[in-house]
Amino acid sequence: MALVEIRDVYKSFQREAQHIDVFTGLTLDMAERSFTALMGPSGSGKSTLLNLLAGLDKPTHGTVRVARAEVSTLAPGQLAEWRARHIGFVFQSFNLLPVLTAAQNVELPLLLTSLSRKDRAERVKVALGVVGLEDRMDHYPRQLSGGQEQRVAIARAIVADPTLILLDEPTGQLDAKSSQEVLVLLRRLNEEFNKTIVVVTHDAHVAEQARTVLHLEKGELIEKARAAS
Repeated sequence: MALVEIRDVYKSFQREAQHIDVFTGLTLDMAERSFTALMGPSGSGKSTLLNLLAGLDKPTHGTVRVARAEVSTLAPGQLAEWRARHIGFVFQSFNLLPVLTAAQNVELPLLLTSLSRKDRAERVKVALGVVGLEDRMDHYPRQLSGGQEQRVAIARAIVADPTLILLDEPTGQLDAKSSQEVLVLLRRLNEEFNKTIVVVTHDAHVAEQARTVLHLEKGELIEKARAAS
């Protein structure tokens, strides 16, 4: 069953006097529990596609359906509620708040829910346990390594049990050891916790962990390749 359905999507931007076409009729399905890597040169549309899937941007034409919702037609209030329930987003730059502990950073998405403080604390503990950082709950970002910061960011993305996890160059700022730890975690989230994952990457090692590799070039899907398992 397709969790993501993209149909005849066009996306363009106007940058001063320049008209930029990113997608010109993109059609794509992604199944539930899939692990997809998006590869391609800078400017090929990878991050734009992530933003469309997360409802952070809208197509110029066409439809984007995720978890049975047509994302591009949701009103702002509906979109915020839908995103909180279905989307976990992980950024290359971690985006942790330096004045909050690891646990407080992870808890942030839950503050928008009706969960009690006790339930929020339990979910935070579980999420940090999944990423192997239960013993770092009270540490601030400055007290963590880059790899640990990224794992905190992943814990924050999964704490609300989202349907779809989106990652934009998650290993771009990490050393080889930290990158491998993150990749093992992503594979575990997909295989053990049945999470659907889409990751944008330039790194072939990241793509090797995915079940499917999609290559974008100038907004077009030029190749579909199965990654090594």
